[in-house]
This record gives sequence, structure tokens and C-alpha cells, in this order.
Amino acid sequence: MTIPEDELEFRFFRAGGPGGQNVNKTSTAVQLRFDARNSPSLADPVKERLLKLAGARATQAGEILITAVRFRTQERNRADALERLNALVEKASIAPVKRVATRPTLASKRRRLEAKGRRSTVKSLRGRPDAD
Repeated sequence: MTIPEDELEFRFFRAGGPGGQNVNKTSTAVQLRFDARNSPSLADPVKERLLKLAGARATQAGEILITAVRFRTQERNRADALERLNALVEKASIAPVKRVATRPTLASKRRRLEAKGRRSTVKSLRGRPDAD
């Protein structure tokens, strides 16, 4: 599942950290903004799961903000932000499997009770021997 480029908004700014003089004069950090709540390319259940998965990266307005500052170039940070957004969308697009309630089989109940009986016998034999 891919998101069209026109739904994404990029903002570039100067990143902190190592990089020497390069970090002071180039805007290599990237902030990706995606309006998930109003996106026409996602189904409603996917939008809900995506906003829940985004956690603190989601705003109250339903936008997802991803900041990428890992690399020293703008292109690599932009690609990193897109990869992270795509990973989130892929994870949100998988619907959770409903659990089907089942009952234990008769044989498993019997095995459990036999194991409890064996354990009870082992523990009762640990006591002091009779003083006959």
C-alpha cells in the first residue's frame, strides 16, 4: 500500500548533533506530515489502527508527524521518513485476527487431572516418615 505524494508534506530544518560546520549551514533534518484522518487513500478501519499505532506521533487533528535526523543528507532523511511511514501503514493495514473461543478436549482435561494427582502424591510423600 502506497500513499500518494500529494498527501504528504515535508518540512526541512537544521539538525543538531555531529556534522561540523555542515550541520550549521544545511537543512538536512526532515519532518514528514501526513493527514491520516482525512486521507482518501486509506480505509476507515486502517485509519483508526494507524492513528492508534502512531501513538505520540499523532496529533489531535489526526496528522502523523515523523521526524528523520539519522542521516547527514536531506535525501536519505526524506527516504527514511517515507520508509517509517510506509512501515506504519503496512502494519496498520493488517486486520487483527479475531480469537475463536474453544473448550478444552476431554483428553486434555483427563491429562491435567492425572498430572495434578501425580504431583499431589509426590508432595505428600515428602513428609516425615511415620514413627512406627
